[in-house]
Amino acid sequence: MIVLASGSTARRDLLRMAGIAFDAAALPVDEEQVKHSMRLSGASAAETALELSDLKACRVSDNHPGRLVVGADQILVVDGDWLDKPKDRAEAKEHLTRLRDKTHQLVSAVVVFRDGERLWHNVSFATMTMRPFSEQFLTEYMNKVGDGMMSSVGGYKLEGLGVQLFSEIEGDYFTILGLPLLPLLDFLRNHGEVTP
Repeated sequence: MIVLASGSTARRDLLRMAGIAFDAAALPVDEEQVKHSMRLSGASAAETALELSDLKACRVSDNHPGRLVVGADQILVVDGDWLDKPKDRAEAKEHLTRLRDKTHQLVSAVVVFRDGERLWHNVSFATMTMRPFSEQFLTEYMNKVGDGMMSSVGGYKLEGLGVQLFSEIEGDYFTILGLPLLPLLDFLRNHGEVTP
């Protein structure tokens, strides 16, 4: 049985829906500090998402000898800036207003560690274009979704009402949800964790 090094409900749900048996064990990582230092060094969003995934999986791997540990991270890029999960409703509104009528990119990384060593990784991209929605729609959306806006980058969940924010989407659905599931399943099949 694999170990998921994540506290993300969405990632847990994806693995459950795919029929993957797993334990969940997340350890804290100072994501803001890592992102800050990676940006100072000139790293890309993809390199940073991969580094964060590595840190999460490696730390959990130390506590689960011999087991495959999956780590993942996602970064939203708009106009060269990186957006995190909004801290509150005001910041969620700022993010959604900024993303309105624009195209942004989601970068999702996933890694697998065993005994402190990375065995495999994948970085996937999705391009998302928000429609020019009205202020009335934004207010109604925020009232209906409520605190759920703070659980995902950009303040939206594509698997729910958030789909109404978009005019065009390019990329893998699972990448958008924060876990490139299809390549991960291929890796797990090749390592006996999923029936081939």
